[in-house]
Amino acid sequence: MIVDDHEVVRRGIAEVVERTEGMTVVAEAGSVADGVRRATLVHPQVMLVDLQLPDGTGIDLMRQVREKHPDARAIVLTSFDDDDAVAAALEAGAAAYLLKSVRGAEITEVVRAVAAGRSLLDERTVTRRRAGHDDPTENLTPSELRVLDLIGEGMSNREIAERLGVAEKTVKNHITSLLAKMGLQRRTQVAAWVASRKHSSWRAEPGH
Repeated sequence: MIVDDHEVVRRGIAEVVERTEGMTVVAEAGSVADGVRRATLVHPQVMLVDLQLPDGTGIDLMRQVREKHPDARAIVLTSFDDDDAVAAALEAGAAAYLLKSVRGAEITEVVRAVAAGRSLLDERTVTRRRAGHDDPTENLTPSELRVLDLIGEGMSNREIAERLGVAEKTVKNHITSLLAKMGLQRRTQVAAWVASRKHSSWRAEPGH
């Protein structure tokens, strides 16, 4: 069963799966409620689940389906390469975590492995990912973190200086320091980084 709110994505995955010997798409759904209802009707062996759905998350769907059908195995297929999402997927019982950038052949290989009872997602994977994904802001001082947030709000150096009650030169010094620590060259890159963090959450408001 494929659960994704984008019909084009669903159809694309379905075509790949249907062309693979021994695999059949038994149902498609575009929301948590629809997915739970269809899973009850067709009892899928494997579910391919997107994380962001109009009425909740793929995590919600997996939990609800597992309550009624503990044998149903789930694969998260998402565009969010997010450590928290991977950890939540593991906690909800997902057997694998795939990004939508994967090739079609990889999807079917993972489906086959999961259908055979293998788990490709475990605590070690989550720990290893987290170790490799260092937070570029972890060495920033509290003042630099505050400046970072205000740059993200679109404030100029002068506006930040007024907000913090410091000299504009102090703000410039903070920016020079935080750029060096984050491995960035320009102030605009800082603004883009903050914006990407705000909009990359898979827990965004439903429908966004």
